[in-house]
Amino acid sequence: MTTTTAPVRRPTDESQVSVGIAMVFLLLMAGYFLLPIYWLVVNATKSQRDLVTTNGFWFGEFQLGQNLADLFARDDGVFLRWALNSLLYAGLGAGIGTVLAAMAGYGIAKFDFRGRELLFGFALGGVLVPATALALPLFLMFAGVGLTNTFWSVFLPSIVSPFGVYLSRVYSATIPEEVLEAARVDGAGELRIFFTISVRILTPALVTVFLFQFVAVWNNFLLPLVMLQDSTLYPLTYGLFSWQSQVSRYPELQTLTIVGSLVSVIPLIITFLGLQRFWRAGLTAGSGK
Repeated sequence: MTTTTAPVRRPTDESQVSVGIAMVFLLLMAGYFLLPIYWLVVNATKSQRDLVTTNGFWFGEFQLGQNLADLFARDDGVFLRWALNSLLYAGLGAGIGTVLAAMAGYGIAKFDFRGRELLFGFALGGVLVPATALALPLFLMFAGVGLTNTFWSVFLPSIVSPFGVYLSRVYSATIPEEVLEAARVDGAGELRIFFTISVRILTPALVTVFLFQFVAVWNNFLLPLVMLQDSTLYPLTYGLFSWQSQVSRYPELQTLTIVGSLVSVIPLIITFLGLQRFWRAGLTAGSGK
């Protein structure tokens, strides 16, 4: 009995050229997206004098430590208050919004009730409406109940995620009905089935919803601009903008704004790096079965 081995396919010159072109394109795109971060890092290390007199893409006298000390000491440490506000708005808002979106999407996908498709259509409509178009109606609504210039005027809109409902519905449709029926036969209620079985299957989708909502709320500028007048309630985006608007009177705020922008990026990086393992786990789950 003889065995034959499959011939080894060697890359052709054409495929090597294609790979090379793809790598060059990817490197160019990576440089394009990382260039603003590089500029931010470079200029956050400069003094106010070097910020004005030196090239924006090269280092001057290293003053990052002093800049950070000035940042956290400015106006009795108001920057830390803004950072805490952003964490509350984005962290709690994205967390609660993810749970609500998951329950709504799962309910639309797995339960048959009158008006289900109409309800899902409203969710899709919410995805298509830009946030800028909702700012004024939200302001009028909150003004009518006396909640403008409060924590709730920014937090409550942050827990609504139409895109999360859409994504949760799409992923929930892939949950095998046999698994749910087996749990019902064992006596589990719908709420227990959702939190103990469905949530585990939906983990990659829920992480995606959380990250999208977290980034959207963290970077939200228009809603705090419309809703808030009390500086102690500002998130980082609006707080740094208020400093930048005073640069003509207080030039040192230009450096603090740049350093504050660099610091404000760190929580986003930590969040992405900390949650990416759930994506990998979701992509490989069940591959060995």
